[in-house]
Amino acid sequence: MATVVTMPRLSDTMTEGTVATWLKKVGDKINEGDILAEIETDKATMEFESFNSGTLLHIGIQEGETANVDSLLAIIGNEGEDISELIKNGGAGAAKTETKTEDKAEAPKAEASKEEPKTEAPASSGLPSGVVVVTMPRLSDTMTDGTVAKWLKKVGDKISEGDILAEIETDKATMEFESFNSGTLLKIGINEGETAPVDSLLAIIGPEGTDVSGVTADAKAPTAAKSEAKAEEAKASEPAKEEETINVVSDGKRIFISPLAKKIAEEKGINISQVKGSGENGRIVKADIENFTPSAAPAQAAPAATAQAPRTETPAAPVRPFVPAGEESHEEHKNSQMRKTIARRLSESKFTAPEYYLTIEVAMDDAMKSRAVINTVPDTKVSFNDMVIKACAMALRKHPQVNSQWKDDVTVINHHIHIGVAVAVDEGLLVPVLKFADQMGLSQIGNTVKDLAGKARNKKITPAEMEGSTFTISNLGMFGISEFTSIINQPNSAILSVGAIVEKPVVRNGQIVVGNTMKVTLACDHRTVDGATGAQFLQTLRTYLENPVTMLA
Repeated sequence: MATVVTMPRLSDTMTEGTVATWLKKVGDKINEGDILAEIETDKATMEFESFNSGTLLHIGIQEGETANVDSLLAIIGNEGEDISELIKNGGAGAAKTETKTEDKAEAPKAEASKEEPKTEAPASSGLPSGVVVVTMPRLSDTMTDGTVAKWLKKVGDKISEGDILAEIETDKATMEFESFNSGTLLKIGINEGETAPVDSLLAIIGPEGTDVSGVTADAKAPTAAKSEAKAEEAKASEPAKEEETINVVSDGKRIFISPLAKKIAEEKGINISQVKGSGENGRIVKADIENFTPSAAPAQAAPAATAQAPRTETPAAPVRPFVPAGEESHEEHKNSQMRKTIARRLSESKFTAPEYYLTIEVAMDDAMKSRAVINTVPDTKVSFNDMVIKACAMALRKHPQVNSQWKDDVTVINHHIHIGVAVAVDEGLLVPVLKFADQMGLSQIGNTVKDLAGKARNKKITPAEMEGSTFTISNLGMFGISEFTSIINQPNSAILSVGAIVEKPVVRNGQIVVGNTMKVTLACDHRTVDGATGAQFLQTLRTYLENPVTMLA
């Protein structure tokens, strides 16, 4: 069934967007995580990725055209599918293909807009000067509601543009939400732990002391329009300021960078937070990376920040109520959006994929020696998990059937190798993705995993950094687990479970000696990976791990 993709709201003040560039054309195959287009918002030009897979059947907004948020942007579906009715209705008929809860949420809004078309005008005229209504943002195109995990500001606090207001749980992750406005936080509309639909009143920002008791979320649209009008006036009167290059830093603010520039920066080991972008709204482009010269100041700042980190105090554990001995007791914890998504996706995988498991034991003595030598190189730190990732990436290149995806009519063999690495966080489990892992060296894999895992634990990871995996690795060896099985992370066809390295007696050349071994278990979807294929993949993996020098060939 075809899926309608609408113009996304990429900032809380965005009411319309312009398609700067289409990176896909009608007829192209689309995978989840592919970049569809670059969209100009009222803040910046941003990449917009697909959360669906299929064929791009229709483009509703051409390059250079501007349209309102929620206008028909594109249609993705099965090749040859009839979408004439969807195009004729402007995508309206596709609303029924979404979840029922979304239909119910949208219906009252539609009815309200029909019954009370004049209510917006009084709201606009009565909105105090300088006041901005901030609504629950749509942080992914599948998000219909969000939960405020934590407020980082309180009523009365001064807010600057770029400050982090709150942490919001979506259907994909817990993400920091920053302010695009300055002023005083006058009202909080959704308290911590509460869930509300997208576009609900989240907060109100404005001049200190302003009475906002009568302001509602309905006032947002006119407010945004006024803000945009003021912005246009400012552009006309102050053209010089518009041309200034924005210095983008990583302490809570976004860094806009083209995919090619990002790839070159990773290859050269450049910290993009130190690069000054020359593109629109401070966007970092290829030339900025190629012409970048590291300065001494950022290098000196890093050790200082590291030195301060250990002094951070650990929050005290919550005090539990006293329970007399012999009495039954329990606690109830509200399920987070992330927890619900984990439960739904793992259940779908477990009950739809006919999975089976293959386990081998790998001799790790040579891998341990090789790792010790590699880590003698200055500023190099390679873990055993990095070596497993590299070995898997190279084995997938030789056994592409394992790097596949099941669909009802076809089996997709991915020629790119994107490896997901399971990372445990307080709220559950996240899977950051290493793109083109087979093209990375061991030290690059180590640095990338460390960076992504840190972002995941600090709630700074983006949905784009967690999508598009073709194979997944889960490692519990650091917890002393010698062997376990994992549920396949669909749409992948396989997941590798990595256990601890264990020192034990082994037989070598007819002699009992002390050896170091590690068990790995491959869970495979039998629809795409037959037993012999899975076994051959593990044989190749064993060869790479037991002879690490072969990974350099």
